[in-house]
Amino acid sequence: MLWPFATAAVAINLFLLGLIGLSVGLPTIAPLTALWLSVPLGLPATWLAARWVAGLIAEAEQT
Repeated sequence: MLWPFATAAVAINLFLLGLIGLSVGLPTIAPLTALWLSVPLGLPATWLAARWVAGLIAEAEQT
């Protein structure tokens, strides 16, 4: 359920990372390239986000 949101966040971050790389002489990352790269990278990002949220819920239930 979180996968589309995490994948979109990864795509935005990859594109912005490409823009930052431009300042040090690296080539930019095209928006479509960032989208394609975000598809496989979105799954680990989703897993990490789900673990983070589960930890927050567990912490909230302790109080």
